[in-house]
This record gives sequence, structure tokens and C-alpha cells, in this order.
Amino acid sequence: MSTHTQELDRLTQRWERFRAGRNTSLANAHGWLTLTSFQWLSPVPSPLSGVPGRWSADGTTASLTATADDHLTLVESGEPVVGTITAELSDEESRLWVSTGSVVVELGMRANRYMIRTRDSQAPTLASFTAAPVFDYAPDLAVTGTFERYAEPRTVAIETSNPEIPGAAVLVGEVSFELEGTGYSLAAEEGALGSLVLTFHDASNGVTTSHWRKVELARPRPDGTVVVDFNRAINFPSAFTDFGTCPAPVAANKLPVAVEAGESNPRKQ
Repeated sequence: MSTHTQELDRLTQRWERFRAGRNTSLANAHGWLTLTSFQWLSPVPSPLSGVPGRWSADGTTASLTATADDHLTLVESGEPVVGTITAELSDEESRLWVSTGSVVVELGMRANRYMIRTRDSQAPTLASFTAAPVFDYAPDLAVTGTFERYAEPRTVAIETSNPEIPGAAVLVGEVSFELEGTGYSLAAEEGALGSLVLTFHDASNGVTTSHWRKVELARPRPDGTVVVDFNRAINFPSAFTDFGTCPAPVAANKLPVAVEAGESNPRKQ
């Protein structure tokens, strides 16, 4: 076996371990594949679809009123909800608040409005899930790039997968790289432990891939070099469900070439 073949086998095996971890994460009992609704709370206590009780929000506080017959319990303690309970969140915060049967209710605040999302462990999307669809491993789409940090982070307004919810991205610098001899640059956000996150459009979106994707890069080396491995590009939750509120790329993060690596479009399988 040649040295090149051995190296390709090693990289492919690492990628397969990454894919196994990703699929395990997606298959969580109340994860992104279990979303079954997104509903805003109104100022007047009202019933909502798919969950008992009467729900409302006054701008700062969310309220839920339930009876013993509603069979609602608090997620954190398992205590039954009888009477009225309240919660306060900041914008972009979420919490798994109450549950009933196979359904857990996520309370969240988006665009300074309270909403709930129901997460059902028996949702059809989860029940039919085996693995996220992916392209075959493509070694030529793992390239070395260079990161240049901005003097100060830049906050940029962006769209999200929900047209009612604006978003913002905090950009910390740009990653430059080449694909097939042509240079490109993408603005990066900072991830955990100094990693970089590139959220991007490319020419395959809406054809073989979803509306946009992201790829996380390891912390830049001391000389600023980074590995941009598009084989690790993943979908946002909104690729799988209509109930996501996922951040879109900044306008400049659009590659004019089709990047057919990483996760493909799960709605076209």
C-alpha cells in the first residue's frame, strides 16, 4: 500500500468517526429532528397546538396555566404543573420547560418575543432518521488557508431561516484559501476553545445541498494557517425542519463554485 493511500485511509477514517458522532448527536431523543411546531405566545392566555394548558407572555415574562388533567410536568424537577407558573428569559435564550408524554416544550425568546417549540421524541423526522446524507469524502476539498484577525470584532446584521426573526453575527476575521487554483475569502465567527466557524453559501445550495451550511475549523496555528475541510460542512437544523431559527451567512460569504462535500440536502433524498 502506497504512502498516499495510507494517508487517504487515515483521513477517511477520521472523517467517518466525525460523521458517527454527528449522527449520534442528531438522533437525540428531543433534539433538532424532533421539532413539531413553532408558536408565538400572545398577551392573552390561549391554548396552543400540540400541547395542553393556556400560554401567554407580557413582554418580559412567559406564563403557563394548567390543571392536573393536563398532565404537564416541569422538565427540571418532574413536578406536576398545577396552577400558573412563569419564566423570564433574555433574547436568544431557550430552556426545556415542561413536558407531557413524549413531548417536551422548549420556551424561548427570539426578536424579544416569547415562543415555544414542541419537541416530540416520536416525531416522524426522528423515527425515519438513520444518518444525515453526505457526499463521499473528497480529499481535494480539505485545503490549507490563512486566518487574518480583525483589529476589533464586527457585529453584522443577518437574516435567519425564520423571516420574522432578524439575527446578528459577530465576525472576528477572515479565512483565505484556494479551491482549484482560485482564491476565496470567508468571514469567520469564533467558536468554542478558539475555533473558527464559517457559515457560507455556495453554488450547490438548493440543488444538491440545503440553503446554506457551516464548517468549524480548529484553532489557527501560531502562523495563522488553518485547515478548511469542507468534508466537515454540516447543515443547520432548518435543513431538517421548518421550525428552526438558524442564522444565515453574511452577504459576502458566498462561494461561486459548487462545494459538494460534507452534508447534502436531507429534503431531496
